[in-house]
Amino acid sequence: MANIEEFKGFVKKNPKLIKYTKSGEMSWQKFYELYDLYGEDENTWKPYLGTAEVAAASTALGITSFADLMGLLKNVDLDSVQNGVSSIQRVLSVVQDLTGKEEKTEVKQEYKPRPLYKHFED
Repeated sequence: MANIEEFKGFVKKNPKLIKYTKSGEMSWQKFYELYDLYGEDENTWKPYLGTAEVAAASTALGITSFADLMGLLKNVDLDSVQNGVSSIQRVLSVVQDLTGKEEKTEVKQEYKPRPLYKHFED
């Protein structure tokens, strides 16, 4: 019974397992059997916890180290990025101008109290 409680704690620490049971890919029984056999071994749970997804994404981009990442950033043309950002800013300002002109402010006349001796606009 203590092993079941440990498994429940493991599932609480790793809520990504829930989506596999809801989609029908795995059952809680299969997950429990894996946990019972291997425990919290990282290699066993990689396909289910997404740790392999991060590594696969970085290798798909060709990034295997910090130096590769820096090399990738060096190849970015900052002038084209700046041109893109400025064009987006211009579009946003045009949209703001178009939406801002729809709001018309009414000029309110200054309040003038009616004289006491006039009752109905005599």
